[in-house]
Amino acid sequence: MSDEKSEFEQIPENIMKNITEMTAEFQKMAHDFLEEQNDRVSDIESDPMHIGETLLELSRYYATHPEQLVEKQMDLWQNYMTLWQNASRKMMGDDTVKPVIEPDPKDKRFKDREWQENQIFDFIRQSYLLTSDWLADAVNDIPAENTHEKAKKNFFTRQFIDAMSPTNFALTNPEVIRETIDSQGKNLVKGFENILRDYNPESGKFTVKMTDDEKFEPGRNIATTPGKVIFRNELIELIQYAPTTEKQYKKPLLIVPPWINKFYILDLRPENSLVRWLTDKGYSVFIISWRNPDKSMADLDFGDYMRLGTLTAIDMVKQATGEKKINTVGYCIGGTLLASTLAHLAAKDTLDQIDCSTFLVTQVDFSEAGELTIFVDEKQMKDMEQTMEKHGFLDGKTMSNTFNMLRSNDLIWSFVINNYLKGRDPFPFDLLYWNGDHTRLTRACHSQYLKEMYLHNNLVKPGKIILNDTPLDLTKIDIPTYIQAARTDHICPWMSVYKDVWHFSGPKRFMLAGSGHIAGVVNPPSAHKYNHWLNDDLPRDASEWLEGATSKPGSWWDDWHKWLRLKSGPKVAARIPGDGPLKALEDAPGNYVKTRYR
Repeated sequence: MSDEKSEFEQIPENIMKNITEMTAEFQKMAHDFLEEQNDRVSDIESDPMHIGETLLELSRYYATHPEQLVEKQMDLWQNYMTLWQNASRKMMGDDTVKPVIEPDPKDKRFKDREWQENQIFDFIRQSYLLTSDWLADAVNDIPAENTHEKAKKNFFTRQFIDAMSPTNFALTNPEVIRETIDSQGKNLVKGFENILRDYNPESGKFTVKMTDDEKFEPGRNIATTPGKVIFRNELIELIQYAPTTEKQYKKPLLIVPPWINKFYILDLRPENSLVRWLTDKGYSVFIISWRNPDKSMADLDFGDYMRLGTLTAIDMVKQATGEKKINTVGYCIGGTLLASTLAHLAAKDTLDQIDCSTFLVTQVDFSEAGELTIFVDEKQMKDMEQTMEKHGFLDGKTMSNTFNMLRSNDLIWSFVINNYLKGRDPFPFDLLYWNGDHTRLTRACHSQYLKEMYLHNNLVKPGKIILNDTPLDLTKIDIPTYIQAARTDHICPWMSVYKDVWHFSGPKRFMLAGSGHIAGVVNPPSAHKYNHWLNDDLPRDASEWLEGATSKPGSWWDDWHKWLRLKSGPKVAARIPGDGPLKALEDAPGNYVKTRYR
């Protein structure tokens, strides 16, 4: 008999060799990491959201109410016993056994067939789901001093539950086990190499890579709609896009994007670019590109963003086109700034230069602003301000992590599984490249925004916010407004956006789009995706509005165009960027958008 081992017999040996190699490197990295953290991380930076305090409160409560914990444990034990009995029956060949618990149909984690067909993995899956529900209920039943603290407890508990999913561990994920056997453990070695790639020893920060950053570049294969930068100051570049029609609507259109992310979410690729679609419809489109701030810009506050940003851009668009009236669009926090700007113009009796305004997933009333409020309270604000005082800005990665935590299974753990357990490189995806193209937030502006809007909801209180020596009153905004919200938006919940109709006094059209904060906005008609709801009535209650709304298939862009074109004036000869009083400085997308901080 030959002493040569078969390929199958070599698999365990090769797996062990690869795992041993990976473990040795991991131990060295862990040792170095812990030493660095001891020297680098302060108490604030190690627990900026006070998760430790929240978990300590949970322990204290059940330590003083053991009877409630025993009762809940008995319920869990009974469910476990039912699960064990069902598992035993299945092992004996009984195919009629129904699961004790099923995951949410939208939960993608357990889509692999092994989670249903393999008895062991089915048992693991149901055990996890039972324990998750038990823990979530146990935390939710704890009395809290206020709804904010209760929401924090529930949110952080969900983060823990998501982190402990069996799909996140190599030995309890059937897809990873299959990959490990097929590759003889090379996936784990490659996964560790990916860990080393994503860890920055200089900063001590770890960034889970979502896409191949080398595959994209603004101006080369994203943000490619032709145009020119026609104005630049210390905060903005103003881009005017080249016409694609012989004639354009007389009134130009200025877009104010958020400065939390870069503007090219509205101009990713030609087929899904809102900017390109608008130029094809005959609009004369301008957009603000915000500068990615450094420490020297620390003292620029919300009023400065209005003065150097929206107010300046409005003047420059009028100057470039020779028009006395323009139309405006604001997206997310860019819309909040635009609403503040319109209130400022109204107070100065100069709102007549804006004919109409569109607000995309924009909040002005933050009384029910969703899960982001979990990250904003007096304690967390104090700690955040200390960190921003030291650096002069809030690092973009911090804000990105916050948004990712709102959908941790999709935006964190799925990439952990793909990159580190399966050992695969992330797929090149333009949207995820944009999502990782972080922007910093100036200390003064971010602190003012969180305090005035999220903590105190002052924007909807006439006169409570004063920008550039001007008290703001949103009810003085009497121009026509088109207000768009997105049904599953987890950043600007649609019912919160609906409250915009309470505070603007002019004619209003509210439209609810399918999907979320990004896909609900960037949804070209050619995609034939999602739907949208329309209702000409605007009752006080958002739920009542939806009950009376009519669902329409596909994108909302055409509905907006029908509304906007009637307010954009007659057609005139197309405007060429740089041919007017403001000369071209450089090609779009400009210079500011290319500044990246890692």
